[in-house]
Amino acid sequence: MTAPILIIDDEPAIRRLLRGALERGGWQVDEAIDAQSGLAAARRPGCELVMLDLGLPDRDGTELVPLLKSADRAVIVLTARDATAEKVTALDLGADDYVTKPFDTEELLARVRVALRHRTVRSSERIEIGDLVIDLAAHAVARSGMPVALTRKEFALLVELSRHAGRVLTHAALLRAVWGEAHIGDVEYLRVAVRSLRQKLEQDPSQPRLLINEPGVGYRLVTQAG
Repeated sequence: MTAPILIIDDEPAIRRLLRGALERGGWQVDEAIDAQSGLAAARRPGCELVMLDLGLPDRDGTELVPLLKSADRAVIVLTARDATAEKVTALDLGADDYVTKPFDTEELLARVRVALRHRTVRSSERIEIGDLVIDLAAHAVARSGMPVALTRKEFALLVELSRHAGRVLTHAALLRAVWGEAHIGDVEYLRVAVRSLRQKLEQDPSQPRLLINEPGVGYRLVTQAG
């Protein structure tokens, strides 16, 4: 049985850094240096999350994302590529998160915890994120104990973000989930809904701390907001 976290990266220094940080965080770690050996390791029982470099020697890491997701593995893309288009592609293919090199190890560990937490979440009629409570059965939302009135689209958008709290969702993914396939290009719909949600949920909508914009990519509902 393999370790819960697998690093697929051909740079020895990066693997050493990641292994040290992850083991200090209490996780068991396996390593692979290319796509072929990485896929084999990821498909063995026990692996829960893969930290995936895109610049692999035998295959572009982007091609591995849907294969890893089909094997029911959480995927955090870790790469020197910082182009927005690369991020959007990886996320739309199913990556749970995207971190660019160089990176802060504490932030990276926090993202690992979020990705692993999502694997243990079961369907529920109630979602709680800090002082934000979403009652799916009653179609009701409250923050700090106070009810918040939302439109149907606002509620659907908030539910989609909350189901993936801590993870950035692309514009296209959110538009597809809330407005349908025909509207994945209508980013203004999304911007208007996000603006309205911030007005209703944020303590200071001009400085949002709950619903965060990832420029050029999408939005993230943070798991701890003030």
